[in-house]
Amino acid sequence: MTALAANQGANSALRRLLQRKMALFGLTLVVLIVGAAILAPLIAPFDPFEQHFDGLSLFGEPLPPDATYLLGTDLLGRDLLSRLLYGARTSLIIGVMANGIALIIGTVIGITAGYFQGWLGSVLMRFTDLMMAFPALLLAICLAAIFQPSIWIVVFVIALVNWVQTARVIYTETSALAARDFIAAERTLGASTARILFRHILPHLVPLIIVWGTLGISTTVLLEATLSYLGVGVQPPTPSWGNIIFENQTYFQSAPWLVFIPGFAIVVLALAFNLVGDALRDVLDPTLRGSD
Repeated sequence: MTALAANQGANSALRRLLQRKMALFGLTLVVLIVGAAILAPLIAPFDPFEQHFDGLSLFGEPLPPDATYLLGTDLLGRDLLSRLLYGARTSLIIGVMANGIALIIGTVIGITAGYFQGWLGSVLMRFTDLMMAFPALLLAICLAAIFQPSIWIVVFVIALVNWVQTARVIYTETSALAARDFIAAERTLGASTARILFRHILPHLVPLIIVWGTLGISTTVLLEATLSYLGVGVQPPTPSWGNIIFENQTYFQSAPWLVFIPGFAIVVLALAFNLVGDALRDVLDPTLRGSD
């Protein structure tokens, strides 16, 4: 009966989600971008690293969009569309992995502090508050500058600065759950801490974790793009949407498509995940279901 109720609840949530036009729009964008990234080796017209002899004008400038290079070429004569498709893979890998690590760190710290309270909870939350006091971008730039830039260092840096909001939200929800009568009853019956955490606390937090996981991807993608644009993120020639803008910023006036197209892609991806995350929050949060 419990499994049946869970399936019915999941189906009901999915049905409410699909009834939201903006959620469907965001979900469609996410599917298209992720699909394009996965299929990049098949649909990219050129090698993203290849510098084409005919990819520059007679004056050595990037070519505008035409029949051969659909989105034009960059300052080295490489096809912009191909680099965008492969750059989507880089940005999404960093976004998903960094956000996943941040979500795990924030969830562990939030549950630990919220359930055990006392001096342990106070220490963990004061540390969280200390991390929140630092501007995330400034801290990320400092950490990225210390280490040798690479994709995995960028993942590590973004995860280190993005877990604090999750920890604070999970802590608040866990504290409220730990004070509920059914948790007190479990303690009275002699249930172990592990049983209470994994059988009662964590299942109640799953919808919240899903929502924050979805919303967090857009934040990590934007932070990766910012770090790469500032030159401390993903390093050329590996394409990412941020370093494509960084590499071509000198041609902003003469070849604006080199900046506007990847910039537009970043905005669309962030908007898509935000739309899906907002819809999931409205559907899964019982306090907001009255607005459906």
